[in-house]
Amino acid sequence: MSESNMAHTAVAISAPTPVVSVKPVVLSAPGRGEDLQVRVSAPATGHELPVIVFSHGFGWSLEGYAPLVDFWAARGFVVIQPTHLDSRTLNVTPDDPRFPEIWRFRVGDLERILDRLDPIEASVPGLGGRLDRSRIAAAGHSWGGQTVSVLLGARVLDSDGEPGEDMSDSRIKAGVLFSTTGKGGADLTPFAAEHLPFMNPSFAGMTTPTLVVAGDHDQSALSTRGPDWFTDPYFLSPGPKSLLTLFGAEHSLGGIPGYTVTETTDENPERVALIQRLTWAYLRSALYPADPSWPVASAELMESTDPPGRIEVKRREAHRAPPYRLDAGEGRAVDLW
Repeated sequence: MSESNMAHTAVAISAPTPVVSVKPVVLSAPGRGEDLQVRVSAPATGHELPVIVFSHGFGWSLEGYAPLVDFWAARGFVVIQPTHLDSRTLNVTPDDPRFPEIWRFRVGDLERILDRLDPIEASVPGLGGRLDRSRIAAAGHSWGGQTVSVLLGARVLDSDGEPGEDMSDSRIKAGVLFSTTGKGGADLTPFAAEHLPFMNPSFAGMTTPTLVVAGDHDQSALSTRGPDWFTDPYFLSPGPKSLLTLFGAEHSLGGIPGYTVTETTDENPERVALIQRLTWAYLRSALYPADPSWPVASAELMESTDPPGRIEVKRREAHRAPPYRLDAGEGRAVDLW
């Protein structure tokens, strides 16, 4: 993949604006054992700003994912990032009595943010009165993706394969799932099945519009399957959904956790730039249906002569239209059924 061809997959977006970032904003969290700390990043100008709540991957914190957060906030989104209990900054070990339910604490963190938007908004100088609470999206990477998927309608299966409680939240209008784990059961390694039994989702009820982002070289040590495991949230959920598969990408998708992250095994700034533009475009169109950013971005990827990935779309349930795949190299939409 040449850098020039990656660069040509550009989305027409406005110039970045200055960003105000405040951390930590501390929210009381009785029963959690730790108050919830969040970071808020917002454009310095603009009104009726849409919101993205972002859930980090295992071990990370509100300090991570700057390549995404900086890009989104500079282009019109208010981004709110919690530090979950599994963060390395908090040192909650598997021996901690909270650990077996830590996935629930994660979901609760995002719910608490949505419940406390008033004090969060008031904590950032100049942000008061500028949030659009009708346009809220949620995004997450890896374990953060599973956390977000629960709020989008996915449900964790119990040991008998029965779906647990519905924890979806209608305040969230769209989602982006980066490198999000697929179904459990026989698809988990023995270690994952024993120690991470909550990694057993059903996506059948995940009806919220969502973009799933997966790398075709992302091989998880927790799954007996290959990189296609990370496409389960797309294929096993009803529409409307989109899937962005990135060629050559591993779990960090080129480096979305940070600008200089040593654990990134597939560093690729051009791929990160592509993800920035495409996710921004998706969220703009998902939250503002008249906004053409996502169709335009999809068409640009489709028309590339050396595509960095492919986009598949299914929207039958939402629009009574067949899903299709955007094959960049062929320049046409392909019906999936």
